[in-house]
Amino acid sequence: EINKLAFYDTLTRLPNRRLFLDRLQQALSGSRKEHEGALLIIDLDDFKSLNDTMGHDKGDLLLQKFAQRLSECIPEGDTAARLGSDEFVVILKDLNGNSQDAATVAQGVAENIQALLQQPFDLAEHTYHATASVGIALFGNHMDTTAELLKRADLAMNQAKRHEQHNLCFFDPGIQDAVNSRMNLETDLRQAIQDNSFKL
Repeated sequence: EINKLAFYDTLTRLPNRRLFLDRLQQALSGSRKEHEGALLIIDLDDFKSLNDTMGHDKGDLLLQKFAQRLSECIPEGDTAARLGSDEFVVILKDLNGNSQDAATVAQGVAENIQALLQQPFDLAEHTYHATASVGIALFGNHMDTTAELLKRADLAMNQAKRHEQHNLCFFDPGIQDAVNSRMNLETDLRQAIQDNSFKL
C-alpha cells in the first residue's frame, strides 16, 4: 500500500510523476544509437470545460477511463503515466535506430491513442467525445537529460495545440528558436512602449 501511494496515481492507478521520471531516466541510460526511443505528452483538449459544465466527478471518470484505454494500447514493456491534471505521458523504448523509422512508430502509437479517445466515453449516463493534442520527442543521445526531453515534448505538444485540436507534432529545434524569438520580441515591445518609441 505504501509503495502504491508513493509511485502510483491514486485516481488512474498509472505510474505517477516520480515513477515516470525514474523509468524515463532508465530508458535514457539504456538507449543506444541502434535503439532510439520516444516520449509522448498527451494533453486532453477542453478538459476544463468538461469540469466546468459536467462537474469534476465526470472529469475524474473520464481520466480513469482514458487511463485504462491508454494502458491497453501501448506496446508491452513501455510505460504510460499521469503527469498531473489532464496530462499523460508515454515512454516508447527500443525503437529502430533510424530516426525516420522511430518517428513512424511513435506517430502510429500517437494516432492509436487519439483514435481510442474519439470512441465515446460513458460518463455515468452522459456520452462524451474527447480529443487530445500530442507532442513527440525522440531520444537516443546519451547527452539527453530527462528535463531537456520533457521540455522538448512539451514544446511539441504546445505547438500541436496552437495548430488545432486533435493534432500531433514532433519536436523540432526550430520550435525552440521560434519561442525564444517571440519572447525577445515581446520584451522589446514592452520596453518600446515604456520608452514611448512608437510613432504614428
